[in-house]
Amino acid sequence: MARYTGPVCRLCRREGQKLFLKGDRCYTDKCSVAKRNFAPGQHGQSRKKLTEYGMQLREKQKVRRFYGISESQMIKYFAMADKMKGITGENLLRILELRLDNVVYRMGFASSRAEARQLVTHGHFLVNGAKVDIPSLLTKVGDVIEVKEKSRNSDKLKELVENHSGNTARWLDVNVEQLKGSIVAEPAREDIDIPVEEHLIVELYSK
Repeated sequence: MARYTGPVCRLCRREGQKLFLKGDRCYTDKCSVAKRNFAPGQHGQSRKKLTEYGMQLREKQKVRRFYGISESQMIKYFAMADKMKGITGENLLRILELRLDNVVYRMGFASSRAEARQLVTHGHFLVNGAKVDIPSLLTKVGDVIEVKEKSRNSDKLKELVENHSGNTARWLDVNVEQLKGSIVAEPAREDIDIPVEEHLIVELYSK
């Protein structure tokens, strides 16, 4: 399936909640969900009661859109999560959180996951000292992620450092001044602030 390239605000409206796909804009009055909190399209304002399958599908689509992944990637990650020990739904979210683009976003080096994905693709980051340009790379505890030396003078990254809130996930250790961070633990379910009922996704893929 090709990556969606249309207006991302339509995705938030389709799910009926903010997915924070446009960074800072999502926190302002310009947010489409705040202005038009109904699904896009001709029949968007007619609310229909979802079936059990419909609820499962919506949760799956919500997660895909949060992390910006394709259906084939979602299926691959679910298969990985299903083989791991523990709760499959939580395993799935943990895998998605450990994607390199999400880690860069969680560290505060990008204002959205889409921006993080672009920065990684353009080769601005090192993982354990080696240049990596694969956003889907699954990181692990102990990995060190840092901005490449040649990229540290970019206006965009300087702006991100100046506006960094310092509120990074507790499973990460970030040194904003050095544009560097490390993964100190695997993310627990309570560390993942995504409003999703992952058990519905498990039910969908287990049919």
